[in-house]
Amino acid sequence: MARSLDRRGDSGHGDGGRGRGSSHRYPRTARINALLAEVLADSLERFADEDDRLGMLTVTGVRIDADLRHATVFFSSLSPEVAEALGEYRLALQAAIGRGVRMKRTPLLQFLPDPAIAAGARVEELLRRIERSDQ
Repeated sequence: MARSLDRRGDSGHGDGGRGRGSSHRYPRTARINALLAEVLADSLERFADEDDRLGMLTVTGVRIDADLRHATVFFSSLSPEVAEALGEYRLALQAAIGRGVRMKRTPLLQFLPDPAIAAGARVEELLRRIERSDQ
């Protein structure tokens, strides 16, 4: 069943969700990002049953371009083996988006490790160093 984005909001006036009484409190691209992350996570879970390389993979976010033609998918980690597997499954993942989300075009997917994960690890390391130097 295709998921869709309600363009009218609660106002029912067909104003694109921008008028008074709208239930949309964040931009359309943010709603699409969340929807794509959900569809991709579901699909990857099914693929992981067949491919062990995808077993411990977590989608941490999606960022779609304003023109909706390209989407960057962020993962908790992205080893060379996982990157290879994602490359093999790219078309199947795009097809899952095409089936699961009602959009004019299916975005071209790019896979990257989440920079926030690396930054968080760096901050933790710095805090450990400070704690060790205080002792």
